[in-house]
Amino acid sequence: MSRIRLHELAARPDGAEWIVGRPATGTFVAVPEAGKRALELLGEGLSTGEAARRLEHETGHDLDVADFVDALVELGFVAEVDGRAVPLPEPPRPTLPGIRPARVRWTLSPLLPLLVVLLVTAALVVRPEGVSVSYRALLWSEHGSLVLAFGAASGWALLLLHELAHLVTARATGVPARMRLGTRLQFLVMQTDISGIELAPRRHRMTAYLAGIGVNLAVSAGAALAAGAVDGTARRVLAALTVLALLPLPFQLMVFMRTDLYFVLQDLTRCRDLYGDGRAYARYAARRLLRPGHRAPDPSRALPAHERRAVRIYSVLLVAGTALCLAFLVTVTLPADLALLTRAAGRLCAGDRGAAQRLDAAAVLVALGGVHVLWARTWWRGRRGRRARARRTR
Repeated sequence: MSRIRLHELAARPDGAEWIVGRPATGTFVAVPEAGKRALELLGEGLSTGEAARRLEHETGHDLDVADFVDALVELGFVAEVDGRAVPLPEPPRPTLPGIRPARVRWTLSPLLPLLVVLLVTAALVVRPEGVSVSYRALLWSEHGSLVLAFGAASGWALLLLHELAHLVTARATGVPARMRLGTRLQFLVMQTDISGIELAPRRHRMTAYLAGIGVNLAVSAGAALAAGAVDGTARRVLAALTVLALLPLPFQLMVFMRTDLYFVLQDLTRCRDLYGDGRAYARYAARRLLRPGHRAPDPSRALPAHERRAVRIYSVLLVAGTALCLAFLVTVTLPADLALLTRAAGRLCAGDRGAAQRLDAAAVLVALGGVHVLWARTWWRGRRGRRARARRTR
């Protein structure tokens, strides 16, 4: 006959179920109508026994509210049980906590996507002279060092703007959002955790998912239009920025790596965990193929029909895309990187090399080796974090 106090929760209807979660942690779960009603009764201060009797009276079914409360405790939804605080780790600190939802609510306005569309349309219609989506636009200077420096600076600035767009639009819905480094297969990426956005209305969810792509398109179109108004070096630099802002967009099509468009796809197919379910089905299919006598049940059978179809199709994209990326890594990226690192190490160790060659070799070792070390460290931290979360939920 326990009484509990719940943390602040949010909920939205999703078909015959409800998505309920804790915005502070980004944890959410799907519950039936009876589960939603049980949360309401427990939140009103009823004990588990009183809530069970009320639910039985209202629904005609005997529901085990005590087990339901145990599940809520594991999810981190319960603050107190019978006046005793439930020990839980502090929620992760959001990035840029000074950005308050009320200050950035304007980012959810439907006028912003319309402005981006108008800006892109204007750039396509005007087509400023001297601006083309070509690799030649990137070679805006005869000095390679300037080209590389501008490309690196612009690339990082655009990356931060892209992720900041996700963070701000998610924050506008009340989601804390956190930016951090992450890995996607062999790629080192900046990513924004907007867990909890699932509790927002669909238009707001789509705005948060597509905000980064919208920023890239707006910067590209704006740079193209500005290039048409200037001459000389300024025009060439803006033409290069036009292309640089578009370069990350093809990566978004790689939905098997949970890119921005992956979350759009997951939302449109109404899947709970397209990547996780797709990976589980791919493993099941691989076992059946490699071990014909394998009797494990098909994990997709427990899913609704619409999710089952989407998961099986996605599993094909997941396997094919992952295989192609890893094949490119083994046949192209790693051999090239190893050749560069070996050559640089050899030049540093050779005693007959000039100062310029030694400096070049040191720069290669620091830059290329640093990227690989950072990838490995980020991958390890992510893996260790997943293991810690798995232990807490056992």
